[in-house]
Amino acid sequence: MRVSFDLDDTLICYGPGTPCEPRPAWYWRAVTSGEPLRHGAAAPMRTLRARGCELWVYTTSHRPPLSVKLWLRAYGVRVRRVVNQDVHDRYLRRTTRDYPPSKNPRAFGIDLHVDDSDGVRMEGEEHGFRVVVVSPDDEGWAAKVLAAVEDAMSGRFRRGA
Repeated sequence: MRVSFDLDDTLICYGPGTPCEPRPAWYWRAVTSGEPLRHGAAAPMRTLRARGCELWVYTTSHRPPLSVKLWLRAYGVRVRRVVNQDVHDRYLRRTTRDYPPSKNPRAFGIDLHVDDSDGVRMEGEEHGFRVVVVSPDDEGWAAKVLAAVEDAMSGRFRRGA
């Protein structure tokens, strides 16, 4: 199963008082963005990999894919691929007149996308891709994601959960 995660306000939370993972070693910070990883993000992502899930990042930011991969690797998380805005546009905007949804995980073979945006959830309902919405202040977000993956793997997933 392929699971993707959004970055801003999903894996990266800048809100005041938002708990973050401890900063990685200095040598990782030297080659990555140094952005704060949401507290509790690394463990469920490693759990998903151990369960055979392929992890991706799907973001509307223009962060370089290699930079994102290295940043997550500094926290012990390996992702298979990063779809940023540039990659999204290259695959889904055939002409400048094309206006695909802001994200379309299904176009990349992604089975479940984790995002903070209700707008992405609505696009999922309209375009037929699965989204689980987690807010930056939701302390139980990791359990929600793991439950959604379990439901999707067993065929019980409810769109927009």
